[in-house]
Amino acid sequence: MRQWKRWSWAGVVAVVAAGCDEGGTKLSPVDNEPVQQEARLESFPGCEALERHIEDTATKQMRASLEAYKQYVYADDGRGGESPPTTGAPMPQEDNAGGGERPTDYTGTNNQVAGVHEADFVQNDGTRIFVLSGPRLYIHRSWPAEQLTRTAALEVEGWPREMLLDAERNRLVITSAVAEDRPGTTAGGRGGADVPVMDCAGLGCGYASGNTVKVTVVDVADLEAPRVLEQIYLPGGYLSARRVDSAVRLVFSDGFRWPADVRLYPEYSPGLFNDRDRLVAYIDGLIQQNEQRIRAQALEYWLPKGRRVTAEGEVKPLSYDCTSFYRANGPTGLGLVSVLSLNLDASDSSPGRTSVVGQPGEVYASQDSLYVASRHWWWWPEAGQTTHTYLHKFDLSDPGQAAYVGSGTVEGFIINQFAMDEHDGVLRVATTVEVPPQAHPDNEGDTVWTPPETVNRVVTFREEGGHLKALGRSEDLARGERIFSARFMGTRGYVVTFRQVDPLFTFDLSDPANPRKVGELKIPGFSTYIHPLGDTHLLTFGEHRAEDGTWEGRALKLSLFDVSDLANPRETFTHQLGSMSSHSEALHEHKAFTYFPAKGLLALPFTDWDYTAYDYWSGFRSELRVFRVDTATGFSPVGTVSMRDMYQAFNFRNWSWYWQPTVRRSIMADDYVYTISDAGVRVSHVDSLQTPLVTAPFLPPAPSGPWAP
Repeated sequence: MRQWKRWSWAGVVAVVAAGCDEGGTKLSPVDNEPVQQEARLESFPGCEALERHIEDTATKQMRASLEAYKQYVYADDGRGGESPPTTGAPMPQEDNAGGGERPTDYTGTNNQVAGVHEADFVQNDGTRIFVLSGPRLYIHRSWPAEQLTRTAALEVEGWPREMLLDAERNRLVITSAVAEDRPGTTAGGRGGADVPVMDCAGLGCGYASGNTVKVTVVDVADLEAPRVLEQIYLPGGYLSARRVDSAVRLVFSDGFRWPADVRLYPEYSPGLFNDRDRLVAYIDGLIQQNEQRIRAQALEYWLPKGRRVTAEGEVKPLSYDCTSFYRANGPTGLGLVSVLSLNLDASDSSPGRTSVVGQPGEVYASQDSLYVASRHWWWWPEAGQTTHTYLHKFDLSDPGQAAYVGSGTVEGFIINQFAMDEHDGVLRVATTVEVPPQAHPDNEGDTVWTPPETVNRVVTFREEGGHLKALGRSEDLARGERIFSARFMGTRGYVVTFRQVDPLFTFDLSDPANPRKVGELKIPGFSTYIHPLGDTHLLTFGEHRAEDGTWEGRALKLSLFDVSDLANPRETFTHQLGSMSSHSEALHEHKAFTYFPAKGLLALPFTDWDYTAYDYWSGFRSELRVFRVDTATGFSPVGTVSMRDMYQAFNFRNWSWYWQPTVRRSIMADDYVYTISDAGVRVSHVDSLQTPLVTAPFLPPAPSGPWAP
């Protein structure tokens, strides 16, 4: 989850310089608000206050967007030279024969926190495998492995995203993106309704076109006859989900629907952009017109209600309580982040909903708490701005509700969920801080701007009296670099930064008020994911790069680090795989990284291209790479599971950006490896990976458009 594209400092300097007319008059339309060091969320007393805040925020964002165009004045009439933008100004921002009732041991989703289950498009419990592919849920009996069988397929409305399995209660909770007719537009400035999602049997389906999150609860006790128990529809887009016991938390965001006739950019007309007075007058009039339309829109259009559909088909409206909405005391942009709480032990009760007005950021959950991050929003770029992130904590003790606890502020930005961690009531956060550019005169007296710098640090927080109070902060690290990965485990912390070499920093966090960097190791390349092997070793995955930072000699890279002595971390073993063109989803998605402690095995999806090959198919490869990992001997390749026959069979006509029959996930159970792609599930014995035992194929989405037969 990322905030909208933030201004680069070059852009800030350019706009600040251009933000004055020839007489030095400031064109900045909206006064920036200071960063709130004592961040907090405030609930709305009622719907009137909620609507007023939404409209105030929408008006500020609209004004900031339009006023930026006043700098676009050209010597010729529009079409010569550089043309003005037409899409709106950017916004800142053991051997086993496979018998028995179930395997002795198996892998599940690679969760960050033990006991906190994360959603993915694959779920399993050792004897059953569930996969979302295209518009369908595929259900398999997976044990004994040699009898892998697809038992059922269930059509899922829209574009299925992820799901959570509660094996004890035989429930699947599936999220999908669908489109519904709704007035206004979340994009803003173009009018008309939201772009509808194409049927998911077609190549154009996807979350980018959806405007509604659908939650489908399925009873999977009978593998041959799955039964839909409940469907929930809420405006917005799915972000993330967690489950602890019976409590499911779904985090989704929503872009507010602007009135259809609001325009966030000036329409082009001859001569407009070479006449400043005319341009300014036009924009001022458009701002006034837009504000009238914004103020006239009712709350039900800004925040449409949702609905529930029972197993019997009864439709029940899902209203909301305006007092369950919160606003930050610092600006966080126009948007909505909501936590939906479902208690699978109380299926008759309505889901609880807690919402924060603002742009979404990273999400982290422990067994007891949920943290949502959101960056401070600068309405207008000015020199000296820095990135700050607001952290909001919610208590999860009630399975049916997420209760707001308190907030804090940290300087910098957070790369992903692994940069946050809670231990003994203390939140640890790793951030990259941007140091603002400095201006100084050159030899001729002209102003010269130095480029921005970055530093990195670890900060600790504890909740006190409704606030997340900063306890301590490490020294600043790795100037000019940014964090690529982080991991916290007990009283230890690990951070990897990168610019040209990969420093691994180790931290002693035993004293929360004094997080200390105690060790550092520099090696070429960088790690994007850190996986603990007990208390003394780290298994990492990332890229090898030359020390000059170029791509020459680039490859994927596995590393083992001995961190038994925190002050002296050592890279003990490495293994490079692939060419300069190689890739793995595990580089950016930890759920694609499968480590099986019981067998010391690691599985990674892998793709590569040989551009000197005769044709694409002979040069392309997609497979699962399996390694044995031993802290004493390093990495030993076990073999690969190829999917070449499956993706060649489907060929290009069925491929899309949303459905690709390449290897994406894996599951291991005793001595068997299940390889999973959008095209199907394949199981092999670990001693003969190249000879599959069973393959259960999926149906591709039916082609549409110019690819249709």
